[in-house]
Formats: sequence, structure tokens, C-alpha cells
Amino acid sequence: MLNGKDVWNMWFQKEMGDLTVGDRTVYTFPKMKKSFYEMLKDTAEKFSEKTGLCDNWGRCYSYREFLHMVDSMAAYLKYVRHLEKGSHVGLLLNNGIEFATSFYALCKLGAVAVPFPTKYREPEVRSLIKKADLQGILASEDYGWVRSYSEAGIFVEVTADEEEGYGFAEAVAEGNITEMMCAEPGCSELNDELILMFTSGTTSASKGVILKNYNVNHAVMIYQKLLELGPEDKTIIPVPIYHITGLVALLGLFVYIGGTIYLYKRYDAKRILEGVKRDGITFMHGSPTVFGQLLDYREEFPELPGIRTLACGSSYMPVETMKKLHRWMPLMKFCNVYGMTETSSPGTVFPYDAATSLYPGSEGKPVPGLMLKILDDDGREVPDGTVGVVYLKGANICEYYYHLKTPLITEDGWLNTGDMGYINEDSYVFIVDRKKDMINRGGEKIWCTDVEDELVAVEGVKDAAVVGIPSDKYGEVAAALIVLESGVQMTAEELKADLKSRLAKFKIPEQILFADAVPKTPGLKTDKKTIKEMFADADRIS
Repeated sequence: MLNGKDVWNMWFQKEMGDLTVGDRTVYTFPKMKKSFYEMLKDTAEKFSEKTGLCDNWGRCYSYREFLHMVDSMAAYLKYVRHLEKGSHVGLLLNNGIEFATSFYALCKLGAVAVPFPTKYREPEVRSLIKKADLQGILASEDYGWVRSYSEAGIFVEVTADEEEGYGFAEAVAEGNITEMMCAEPGCSELNDELILMFTSGTTSASKGVILKNYNVNHAVMIYQKLLELGPEDKTIIPVPIYHITGLVALLGLFVYIGGTIYLYKRYDAKRILEGVKRDGITFMHGSPTVFGQLLDYREEFPELPGIRTLACGSSYMPVETMKKLHRWMPLMKFCNVYGMTETSSPGTVFPYDAATSLYPGSEGKPVPGLMLKILDDDGREVPDGTVGVVYLKGANICEYYYHLKTPLITEDGWLNTGDMGYINEDSYVFIVDRKKDMINRGGEKIWCTDVEDELVAVEGVKDAAVVGIPSDKYGEVAAALIVLESGVQMTAEELKADLKSRLAKFKIPEQILFADAVPKTPGLKTDKKTIKEMFADADRIS
């Protein structure tokens, strides 16, 4: 077992100690603020006139202005929309100031933010809304269909045109919010639930992860220590803000340190690099896909001297890609990060530049406040160098799932990640395989069962099996083996077209093969190894 407390320099841990939260005692920062909102207040006091956030259209807000917007939104939600502590509120908002103000307003009220993926199609979002027990929904005008939920007793607030200005300005102004209402203190406590974030499946595989204030507070504080970031740093959020990386590892982290955040509504590699050069961006956290697309423009941007640190998570970063980034930006430090929603983002962090290290394929070491062990199928710890299932426990690990009892979180607080990995002789962690039946397409996770359910629902499809196949661009993509009903004729393109209205684009299988039957193992389970070999053979033939 590795204890993050033991594998990192004590300099990083000089403010750390044991803290009891509820019925848990964790190794963390005993003097941490009660919530993200309290962190924002502290930052606004220290850096009142400093630029905190800039939106998609170049409008910038100081921390004093941002705090006032948050306070006004919180007062509106409390006095006009009658939200209470513990209320669940869905966020169907783009990367923008509207998301940021809404999220921090909910933090202040002690309400629970439920971010929904804006990449999902309407039926997929509706499936998650059904699970979330919402009292309210805050949505961008792009998703006006949510207004129908007002008929079910859920309050719905849709933004005005965000390009014209702050999308909730009119709603807040109509609420006749007084400064006295805005000035009320936050009511969140460390043990209060803050985020309900669904894992990427939208049917049976989808789990609602509950993160409390102390989980995410620990995450941003440990990030700040290990990545050595400060108020002089600037970042762009190149990933969806509804992801744990965008929400905690970027927005939450940079508000905590008093840095400057640039919010882009859509990811565009060239625009990102233009912003990096123009605005002096010093830090970026993204997926291998994000960084791979940036590499396509390195000849147009031969020098980016401002970048000091790149952090990469969500999926495995190929070593060669990492080295290409280092050759392009030789002064920067590249840090691999391994984590998931259940870990509030960071589980392990590489302690120095991974690109020039002895172990560039490693995910680093467990962060202080977190323990990691590798178990075999019988629940016994394995020797160093032996592959087994990765288990995590600590301050930033979720305590439970929403309305779901599962052995994935043990009674004594260990999280079964389902990922396969090992620890080497120097205490570096390597992840060698991913969760069963899950495809990681450039950071967007696809559950095979979700796609299979939709495929079989197509008229004429008798059976289907979905697997992940290699992709130079995304790491892996979905592929489907299809069995048609007798006498049915259908092309791959016709099948893909049928899925467009029901599945997010990234979930639609990029390759489709037709067969007489889905291969099965002797145990009558779908033989996915054989299916992957079928796709490999098809590629070789073509």
C-alpha cells in the first residue's frame, strides 16, 4: 500500500493534519475554508480588483465583481426561487460566467449542484434529470426545451442571449434583490453535499457521485501545493466545465489561488493557442485529445514561453505525444494525473516533469491525504510490479453514491476503481487497463451498454455488441458488431443516421460490422476479445 503522506516531501504537507468530518477522520488541511464559496470570499478580499474570469466574448470580471454576481444570484435563488439548503439544482450551461456564478451561488446556499453534459442529446439529459430529484434547473438558451419541467413543479431559469452580456442579469434584476440580501453569509459546512455528478453512462451504468465540501476543498488545496500554482498564474478551461476536471481542477482551483480564468464556450485548438500567446497563459489541464489537437498547430505557434505547467488526465497519454509536447515547449513541466469523478479529480500526480523522467508512462504517486493499494481478485494486496485492481481511500474520495448501494465503496471507505494497475519499486503507479466495458474517447467516456441498448432499439437490429478500438486522434473510439433480423437490409451509414437524434455524437460507433451472431465465451458472455480481433482483421483487409 502507498500512503501519499509518505511518498511526498513534507514541505508540501506543512499545513496538513488530521481532521474529523462527520464520522470520518482524514488527513487534510485542518484550517480549510468551509466551502468553495468561502474560498471565493477570501480571494475577493485579497485580490479585489484583480481580473478573475473572462468570458467567451472577452468580457472580464474582477474578483470583486464576480463575488457580487455570485451573491446576487444566491439571493435571487433563495428569495425568488425559494431554494433551500440541500436543494438539488441542475446546471445545463456552457463554459461561461453563467455556469461559474450559478455554481458558486449554490455553494453559498448549501444547495447541491448537478452539472449535466451539454454534449448530450435531449433524451440523454432527460434520463439524468429523472434520476436527480431536482428542485430547479438553470440552463442556457441553447436548451430551452427544459422549460417543460416547470409543469412538474421544478423551477426553470433559462439565460438570455449570452453573447449580449451576462445571461442571468435580467432575471436577477427583476428579483429586486437588495444589498442586504446579497450580504448574507454562506451556510455551507464541510460535511454538506456540494456536487451530484453522474458518471458517463445514462442508463443502468450511470452512477450519481456525491462530493462534499471537504472532498473538493482538499482536492484544490492539494493541487495548489503539488503543482505550485499562485495568483500570478493564468489558465484556459479547454475541457467541458461539467467534467470534474473543468469544475474542480480548473475553476475551483484557480478561484482558490486567485488566478485568472479564460472561459471558452467551445474547444477550438487554434483559438486556444492564440489565447495562450495573447494572454500569457501559464497553466493548462486537459486530456490527451486536447493536447494532441494542439500539436497540429505547433508550426504556427513555434514558441509559447509563458506555459510553465501542463497537467493531463482523463485517459492515458502516449509517451511519444508527451515528448513531442516537451520538444515544442521545453521549459514547461508535464504532469500526468490519474483520477475520476469519485476522487474529486486528483488521485495520483506525477511529482516532476514526466516527459524527461525515468517513468514517463506512470501516473505518478498518490497525493497527500490519499492511500492507494493494489488487490488481486481475492482481495489480497499484491507485490510491487504485479497487476491488480486499484483501490483508493482518503480525503478527496466520495463517501457514497446517490441512491445506490454498491460494494465499489467498502464499509471502511476504500473505493474500487475497477482500473488495473501496479506499483513499481520506486513507488510510482502505472495504470494498464480501464474499467470493464468502458470506452474512453479523448476524455469522453462511453459505456458500451448504453450504446448497445440504443442499437437494439433500432428497428431491424436483433443483437449488438460494442467495443473500443484504437484511434490515433482520440485514443479509442466505439465500434459495433451488429446482427440484423432475418431479411433486413441496412447499411452502416443508415444505422448511424438513426442514432444521431438519440445519442451524443461522440457515442455513435465509428466502425460497424455486420455478422450472423455475436461471439460468446464458454460462459455464454459476449466475447469482446474476439470482437476486437474481428475489427483488427477488417482493418488489415481494407
